[in-house]
Amino acid sequence: MRAQLAKAFGGVRGIIEAAVPTIAFTVSWITTEDLKLSLIISVALSVLLLVARIVQRSTPQFVINSLIGIAIGAFFASRTGDAKDYFLPGILWNATYMVAMLVSIVTRWPVVGFLIGSVTGDPTAWHKDPGVVRLCSRLTWLLMLPCAVRVAVQGPVYLFGGGDQAVAALGFAKIVMGWPLQVAAFAAMLWVLGRGRTPIKPVAPA
Repeated sequence: MRAQLAKAFGGVRGIIEAAVPTIAFTVSWITTEDLKLSLIISVALSVLLLVARIVQRSTPQFVINSLIGIAIGAFFASRTGDAKDYFLPGILWNATYMVAMLVSIVTRWPVVGFLIGSVTGDPTAWHKDPGVVRLCSRLTWLLMLPCAVRVAVQGPVYLFGGGDQAVAALGFAKIVMGWPLQVAAFAAMLWVLGRGRTPIKPVAPA
């Protein structure tokens, strides 16, 4: 399960690819206050990262996910003319993801189980073992925590902040609370997994 989780999160390269466009947008906006230029730089870098993946024939999944998020943020900001709206989709996404994971825990179909199932090729086999369900619930709590922290911190900045300070704060928060928080949650998940053997009981044949 540890190896499967590591594969699902994309590794160090995925972390860098997710952070670069946001850093570029934030720095460009702070130095030029040109929204159009900042959006072009951010989207262009995302496209270049995607092209690099394709040329190297490595999986473009994580770059595509990042590019979609960047494109949606760019659309929001270009429509309103407010650079702060570049970060709104991310806040809404984290809020939605947080609620979805909470519901999955309550209904005893935790999200981490499906994450592991997507890697193993059988999305629901893990649910046959109550021990694995409990383990996946604990792991889902840990996975949900970064989303909750992002919404709690970035939401008020977006709602009540203004001007360059709000954009800088949101850019900084998105970077610091992006993959670093995710990696911390991942480390906590690995610690939980490392406390003992994964509780898997043999499933009786049908």
